[in-house]
Amino acid sequence: MATILCKVARPQMATVRPKVLAKPEMNHGTGAVVEQINVNLDASRVKVKLLEWLGAAQASNQKIEEADIIVAGGRGMKTAEGFKVLDDLAQALGGAVGASRACVDAGWRAHCDQVGQTGKTVCPKVYVACGISGAIQHLAGMTGSDIIIAINKDPEAPIFGVATYGIVGDLFEIVPALTEAIKAEQLSAVCG
Repeated sequence: MATILCKVARPQMATVRPKVLAKPEMNHGTGAVVEQINVNLDASRVKVKLLEWLGAAQASNQKIEEADIIVAGGRGMKTAEGFKVLDDLAQALGGAVGASRACVDAGWRAHCDQVGQTGKTVCPKVYVACGISGAIQHLAGMTGSDIIIAINKDPEAPIFGVATYGIVGDLFEIVPALTEAIKAEQLSAVCG
């Protein structure tokens, strides 16, 4: 991922993308004493004021790198509005919405939703790839997922080569039907 030149062989460095390695076990050693300090700031000395945060306007409520379930979309989503079906499915599943680089470049999703080599590396329990062809750059960010479900119209799409389960068909028919089935199952479980 990075080229680091050390002409005299020192210092030696390595870079690792997030989520590539498993987390080590927590060492619950003793730490420093936590001390509460009251700070009074004079408002006239504050030089910067946040007026509005726009970066997460399209982002899901859950960070993709922390989600157990990710529903991601690619060019097959066609427009930013096409992601509405993925937002609904992610909400029904309690997951987050991700996107391919093409969708982020097109302005359909925020960069914080991007999965892949130039986005985030994720390894959720379930990754649902909708309208994603399976370019190697995208696969680099999601192949660590436990279960990969691919939905694509093209039966030859490379995403099916890494998918645990594959559905060939129109995602705009399949995803809403899947969302409704999940909601019906949840309702049935609640009502008995």
